[in-house]
Amino acid sequence: MLPSGILLMCFAGLQLRSCAADLCNWTGSGFAAGVDSRIVLQVQLRCTEGSVRWIYPGQALRVVLEPNLSTAGRTTVCIKPSPSLRGASVFVERAGQLEPLVTERGLPEQQVLCFRADGAQRPAIYLQSSPQSDGSWSRRTMGFRYELLSNRSAAANHGHTWLQASCQPCNNTQLLMAICNSDFVVRGFIHNVSHSSQRGTSLVEVSAERVYWQRSGVFEQRASASGSPPSPVSWRGHIHTLMRCHVRPGDGEFLFTGSEHFGEAWLGCAPRYKDFLSVYQTAWAARQNSCDFPLD
Repeated sequence: MLPSGILLMCFAGLQLRSCAADLCNWTGSGFAAGVDSRIVLQVQLRCTEGSVRWIYPGQALRVVLEPNLSTAGRTTVCIKPSPSLRGASVFVERAGQLEPLVTERGLPEQQVLCFRADGAQRPAIYLQSSPQSDGSWSRRTMGFRYELLSNRSAAANHGHTWLQASCQPCNNTQLLMAICNSDFVVRGFIHNVSHSSQRGTSLVEVSAERVYWQRSGVFEQRASASGSPPSPVSWRGHIHTLMRCHVRPGDGEFLFTGSEHFGEAWLGCAPRYKDFLSVYQTAWAARQNSCDFPLD
């Protein structure tokens, strides 16, 4: 449970109120602990994703996630600790009880941790910093990135809740929904595939001819060499997937869809483009398409 005698306090003004800077991200200092070692800084964030950066970490930091009512269906929280989080412990707070997520030894590189956050109580993440051996203040920075997900996308696998449990190709219904709801939709070719046995994932390098949309800048446009005509394949990006799906480089044009998490693209449906055209045109003729999609 929470240590007795602690003081929940916002560093900005040292008051019992929200410490949210832009409602999504927070950066602050732990110097307040120098005033009273019982101080626990409290931060309140209202977005479905963001980051926490704690400079000169003090004794403890309590981060309360209370997104807007429109995102109430998102009941899974995932955090990706920064490499500098070693030397700190991370807990999930439920009804005043602390459940450990990360020990002082830290996590393997790129590891992501998720937990359920349904129920009446707002999810809270509690960071406890280990004191310096000599008691001095050194410039340390620790923190994490967070995302709130819906249960529909939460099928835990290898520490990542968004990884699909199956490598089976999408059926027509799933494909028609994917082009409407995915974080990215691009048309292109598989340039190369590399594997990470430690993570159990594959990294697919994609040369894209068309980026229909993307939530962030996962796919970047390549500049043509001076004096050369523009290349029809002008975008390049990387997509993650499960290694057991056995994705290989090959000929042919694909339509890649999927989700983005912590700045990474994760593969969803990826049919050959000609197969997608057949499915979409049939659905459009029968007025069964979920949304309009450009076919140029």
